[in-house]
Amino acid sequence: MKLEAALVKLVELDKKGIYVFTLDDLAKLFPAESGKTLLKSADRLVSAKILERATKGIYVYAFSRNKSQYLFETIAGVLRRGHINYISLESALSVYGAISQIPISTITFMTTGSPGRFETSYGTIIEFSQTKRNPIQLLKETSPYGDTPVRIATPERAFGDLKRVGRNVHMVDISELQQ
Repeated sequence: MKLEAALVKLVELDKKGIYVFTLDDLAKLFPAESGKTLLKSADRLVSAKILERATKGIYVYAFSRNKSQYLFETIAGVLRRGHINYISLESALSVYGAISQIPISTITFMTTGSPGRFETSYGTIIEFSQTKRNPIQLLKETSPYGDTPVRIATPERAFGDLKRVGRNVHMVDISELQQ
């Protein structure tokens, strides 16, 4: 693919708020490319600084007008597309002030997809813990989070998730959860 043609498509998608892509997304954008050719084209776009390789198989349009404080939430939504994903555990409890330490290098999510840990090229780790809770119940115990494709757990749900995964429960200020 020609860089100019790729840039035109990426600008068009960015206008619609789409700026994070999987390799499969790029294959759909450029159907004439396949397999190794697509990988080489993606590498050329990264070398040209048009795309940034956020983590394995995830690319971010470098000149996006939409890239914001919610970049990692957007990447997480793409990593577990088709599943319910929500900010929980230490990250959500920090938002609610129930944990005094603010997680800087890791953002924690619960997902109905598979668990995983992804180091990004931006220095932040995206961590998914799996939940098998009923999706309808999860929607009741979460709410939209900013302008992102993910949700955030209620304080009660985040604390319940933290107890379930069995870590850092000692860091939670219970009095903050009861307000």
